[in-house]
Amino acid sequence: MNEIAQFHLGSNFTAFLTFVIYFVVLMIIGLSSARASSEGIGEFYLAGRKLKQFVVALSAVASGRSAWLMLGVSGMAYLHGVSAVWAVTGYILVELFLFLFVGKRLRRFSEEYDIITIPEYFANRYGALAKDKIHRQPENLLRLVSVVIIIVFMVPYIAAQFSAGGKAFSVSFHISETHGVWVTAGIVLFYTVLGGYLAVSLTDMIQAIIMLAALIILPAIALYDFGGPNLIFRELAANNQSFIDPAAIGLGGILGFLGIGLGSPGAPHILVRYMSVENPQQLRASALIGTIWNVLMAWGAIYIGLIGRAFYPIKNMLPNADPETVFPHLAQTHLHPIVFGLVLAAILSAVMSTADSQLLVAASGVVRDLYEKVLRRGKSVKQTSLVIFSRITVMVLVLISIYFALSSHQWIFWLVLFAWAGLGAAFGPALLLSLFWDRMTKWGVITGMISGTAITILWKSIPALNDMLYELIPAFLGATLVSIVVSLLTSPPDGARELVRKTAATYRKKRA
Repeated sequence: MNEIAQFHLGSNFTAFLTFVIYFVVLMIIGLSSARASSEGIGEFYLAGRKLKQFVVALSAVASGRSAWLMLGVSGMAYLHGVSAVWAVTGYILVELFLFLFVGKRLRRFSEEYDIITIPEYFANRYGALAKDKIHRQPENLLRLVSVVIIIVFMVPYIAAQFSAGGKAFSVSFHISETHGVWVTAGIVLFYTVLGGYLAVSLTDMIQAIIMLAALIILPAIALYDFGGPNLIFRELAANNQSFIDPAAIGLGGILGFLGIGLGSPGAPHILVRYMSVENPQQLRASALIGTIWNVLMAWGAIYIGLIGRAFYPIKNMLPNADPETVFPHLAQTHLHPIVFGLVLAAILSAVMSTADSQLLVAASGVVRDLYEKVLRRGKSVKQTSLVIFSRITVMVLVLISIYFALSSHQWIFWLVLFAWAGLGAAFGPALLLSLFWDRMTKWGVITGMISGTAITILWKSIPALNDMLYELIPAFLGATLVSIVVSLLTSPPDGARELVRKTAATYRKKRA
């Protein structure tokens, strides 16, 4: 019998209907945003830099958390207990810093020079804006290196989101993970292709609200059903004392989990949020809103893993003996079907809010940086043609990501962490140094990006090193060191220091 024919609507019909309503809302947003996103490439990829502080805050949080938080962190808390708190602490603190300091400088610089993508930022900062011809020549190389790195790490990242959607559908509605992957990808493709960045940001805002609601409601009800937090922690301690010890994973584990935060400065799908805000001064309010959201969602995900371990002390009690199914399984067994439908929507919100943002980032690199600025350089290209090409590129990227999602057997938590590490090590040091250090040079940027990527892959591929420390930390530090050393050994282009000083001066003036 066909697996789709085995779809059990009986007890899950109400939950399914709730999800369908959520799906329809996303479609309406995509359709209503289609006209605005079709006006030009700036509208398609940055919504014309007109987004309000609340939208920017929630879309930045939602696009950064993904299924890694909903399924991965809850699964990690199920396996390792309270120690999972270190996995969320690092990124919360780093993203607060990004909102308050990095975002404002990047927003002003990108507007002044009509920058749409992160590769374009580096190409302009160290190539196109140089006063001398010699230093303008590496512009194409900067674009190429940046876009290749984005594609290499974004595709598995997107694939992990589709895989998470497949798991959620499989556990919740008893269809195969393969069919779940296709359904997830199809929904994301529809509203992203139609509505572009505006639709993505608006849906991300709604998805962040749904995610927070689910991450508060589920642990609250499950705690009540079990008898309260005291009984939960007593049960965990009785089974394994290390589950309630935050230092149980050791210093290396703590540093590795804290180091997850180093990926945020190099995540293009988060950075573009700062570039799209209407007024840079609004990022201060966005920082407060985003941090509150980050803390509450992290608390919910960790508690779900802990509660799940108390209810299901043996992994075989979970679907497919997979810790990353503890969230949907706990929801299905403890919530009313309507609320369960909300939780399913929340899980898929986490998936979609990251996948859609990453699709746009990857597509913008191909269309804006490779096609318009390299292949068609010096030639007039209609904005409507660029939008059409962007939509085609998104479709192709979705198909490639589906292939990887169906081929990969790694856990979502670790697959996402690898892609997160690669992007963070490649772009994080380069971005921070370019905004705050006026001695940075183009060769420092290029070698830093390449070394960050190489160290990430090398460290991950050597089991002894991989078991010692999360690859992002040595890769980030190595890329920073290489960037600084190479910059000191090479000369910056004329006017490069003035760019940093101008940005900093403007920042201080506006801040005052």
